[in-house]
Amino acid sequence: MSYRCFDVDIADRVAHVRLSRPEELNTMTPDFWRELPEIVTSISDEASARVVVITSTGKHFSAGMDLSVFAALGAQGDEPGRAHARTRSHVRVLQWTFTALEKARVPVLAAVQGGVIGGAVDLVTACDLRYASAEAFFCVQEVNLGMTADVGTLQRLGRLVGDGFAREMAYTGRRVPAARAYEAGLVQRVYADHDALVTGVLETAREIAVKSPLAIWGTKVAMNYARDHPVDDALEQVATWQAGMFQPADLTEAMTARAERREPRFPELLPEPRGL
Repeated sequence: MSYRCFDVDIADRVAHVRLSRPEELNTMTPDFWRELPEIVTSISDEASARVVVITSTGKHFSAGMDLSVFAALGAQGDEPGRAHARTRSHVRVLQWTFTALEKARVPVLAAVQGGVIGGAVDLVTACDLRYASAEAFFCVQEVNLGMTADVGTLQRLGRLVGDGFAREMAYTGRRVPAARAYEAGLVQRVYADHDALVTGVLETAREIAVKSPLAIWGTKVAMNYARDHPVDDALEQVATWQAGMFQPADLTEAMTARAERREPRFPELLPEPRGL
């Protein structure tokens, strides 16, 4: 399937999703907001890959929200209450675009270069792991435009870098260079340039992709749940998960493959049901 804002290919059980509008700085047009959750959710639901890697093309990873989306959000009808309720619904749709990355059954890795601006920060904070090239920078741009960020940055950033650092980014709208983002824990590694970044992150994705997809899914669910709940509740959740999902066949295959010095062979996840 072809997309307006993305190129997608799958190899070695890794889906490589590239923002593909470099001349427009990969701004997030209405097509972007429709296509990204469709791509990631279909990969997850169909079990067509075990890891998703999101990269970009051109000078910047993304310059954030396209002005055409702001125009749609600002549309007003005759009756204020209904018009404002409609705006809220629009925002919730935009929020799902990135929440879909968090809800996917597979890890989603972001590899960023140049500017990660505005909505692009919302995107990467919803990913499981983030990596950057040396010239990359991050900017919570919304405050510089006289608005409050509303599609995930303010809810997720503090969990990654701590409340104080997140507030400084959100209140000042300053550019945070890759090296500082690494120190704060926003990115896992900084690469010398874009080529090294993409090569390195795809290598990490392939390393994850050889693991049991059921074990990786369970790990993602457990860690997301633990992030949002007390320890006792999180322990209860993972115990319940193990009671239903843990199967000795994957453990046996992992141990056998290690003994035989070969790559393990795990069954793929079953596709998600689409009705009866």
